[in-house]
Amino acid sequence: MSLIELAGVTRSVRLADDRVLEILRGVDLSVDAGEHVAVVGRSGTGKSTLLNILGMLDAPTDGEYLLDGRPTRRLSGRRRARLRGESFGFVFQQFNLLTGRTVLENVAAPLLYARGRQFWSRTRLAAEMLDRVGLGDRLEDMPDRLSGGEQQRVAIARALVRRPRVILADEPTGALDVDTGTAVMTLLDDIARESGAALVTITHDLAVAARSGRHYRLADGVLVPVTLVAPDRPGSLAEWVGDVPVLGATSDAGAVATATPPTTLLRELPGGAA
Repeated sequence: MSLIELAGVTRSVRLADDRVLEILRGVDLSVDAGEHVAVVGRSGTGKSTLLNILGMLDAPTDGEYLLDGRPTRRLSGRRRARLRGESFGFVFQQFNLLTGRTVLENVAAPLLYARGRQFWSRTRLAAEMLDRVGLGDRLEDMPDRLSGGEQQRVAIARALVRRPRVILADEPTGALDVDTGTAVMTLLDDIARESGAALVTITHDLAVAARSGRHYRLADGVLVPVTLVAPDRPGSLAEWVGDVPVLGATSDAGAVATATPPTTLLRELPGGAA
């Protein structure tokens, strides 16, 4: 049984002119505990909506979302919020740290909503997690004293301090340079693997997506499995056929994308697309 499963999930909204905008169309996705799955897509394809549904920040218009094999549709708002706090950790492109709080206070903040031992041990647990991400000597620093990579490590520590079963990463390296982004993804992969958490990464970067065990492309609200493999020759930009990665295409960092069937028009994946 999968830890999280989407079956025929759709999401649509009614616009001011009474037209219906379809954001997600019949999405099927299952992720097991300990598995790393990546979703790649251009800006406006529904990636953030998909992540919001997975994180129980939004609900499908139709279809089913199962958590541990149990339907989530009829859960109350309070129960959804509790599950979200206990079972999910979020890592975003923007670090969203509290500027008026120390690094330690930022990481301990989610534990203010915990119960029992986690609540009473929140300072110790936050310090241990910061030590795990290599910031054990920066506990009393303010976020503006840290580099971008260090701030993202604080954000990762905050996301993982409650030991979530599902980690949702939305463009986690989008605000970082290549080397720092690689180090951050290595850290995220390692911690997720150690804890047995499911990791879902939403990204436009094929090199980031290639680190996962399974890969999907989201375009026009439709989720399609693709394959990313290590290249024979790194260095060329990603080539896309009708938004579908094709055999032999590589990103700047060296991921190769394959998918079938190809359509018509060759395109490059812009480095700044979200």
